[in-house]
Order: sequence, then C-alpha cells, then structure tokens
Amino acid sequence: MRWYAKELGYADEEEYWGIVGLLHDIDFELYPEEHCKKAPELLKAGGVGDDMIYSICSHGYGICVDVEPVHEMEKVLFAADELTGLIWSAALMRPSKSVMDMEVSSVRKKFKDKKFAAGCSRDVIAEGAQRLGWELTDLMDRTLRAMQSCEESIRKEMEGNICRCTGYVKIIKQMPAGAFFIVRDTAQRVATCGETVKSTRFFVISGGNA
Repeated sequence: MRWYAKELGYADEEEYWGIVGLLHDIDFELYPEEHCKKAPELLKAGGVGDDMIYSICSHGYGICVDVEPVHEMEKVLFAADELTGLIWSAALMRPSKSVMDMEVSSVRKKFKDKKFAAGCSRDVIAEGAQRLGWELTDLMDRTLRAMQSCEESIRKEMEGNICRCTGYVKIIKQMPAGAFFIVRDTAQRVATCGETVKSTRFFVISGGNA
C-alpha cells in the first residue's frame, strides 16, 4: 500500500495507506466468519478513527460487508487484496519462491487458470480494476511491482526469526500464500501459525483472504 501511495501521487499519505494495509485483516484470524464485521469493534478499542475503520472494512465490500470503497486508496485495497494472494501463490510455485523474477504474463496465466488459487476471487479482482478505471493487466503490473518493491526487505527482516510451533524453523519458510504487510517500530511480530513473537521493531500480518 505504501508503494501505491507514492505511485498514485499520495506520498504525503503514505503512512496512512500503510497502516490501512497493515490492519485490513485484523479480525480474520480470530473471527474468520465475522471478517470486516468484528474489525470495527477491535479497531475502536485501539483508538482507530472512523475514517480509517471505514477504509479498512471497505475491502470486504460485496464479500462480507456493504461498506463500499470510495476513496482511491480504498479501491486499491479492494482490488489488490485478492490479487496479492494469487501472485504470492504463483511465486511459491516458482523455483525461486519469489516475485522478483516474475513477469505479468505469468500472473495473467495463473489468473486464467480458475483451479489455481481458487480462493482468490477473479470476479473481485476484475471488479477492482474496473472501479479504478484500469485495465486488468495494469492492475496486475502495478500490484506485482508493489510486491517486488518490498519483498527483499521482508525476507531480510523475517529470515532471522524462529517459529517454535514448527520445530524452530525460520518463519519466512512457513509463510502461506497470501499478502503480508510490515510497519516498523511496533511492539510484536505475529507469525502465520498464530504464535506471537515479541519484537521491538516490527508487526507483521499475513493472510490470504479478503
């Protein structure tokens, strides 16, 4: 989301966009059946304002809530959320396990294969591109570049961390297909297994749904 903020001329709002991306799945792990419905309660308890709560919940529009994305940032989140899951799933199938050597043509091919990463809604992705007024290929290209812009820093920061519930393997090797976001200078890191690992620098959320 930070890359998108800078790309689309909202550099002065980069922090806001990043935090929305960070928090967008805040309720999914604990309340998957109440996704985007439980979020307002959790966010309000943390002192998050109504505008940000609206933005966060809007990515579930038509899937689990009727909060429609209006601002360009909300439309980007709505469009890219499902797409990042598909792209990361495709990356894990590559020898490199990376998006760095991936091209848009590979994303298009996986998008057309409805059996691949079937949980990533093609209809939502296509609707997202339409809401932004972009061609589908443009959305794929921008989202791929956004993921490429932060993959290396994510890997470096995650590589040294250990997940005890999987036999002390490195967390980065256990991450499932899904989008993941980093915000610096927070108090804890959440592994995909659900175990909370204390840290003084990062807060990582990974997920693969809306």
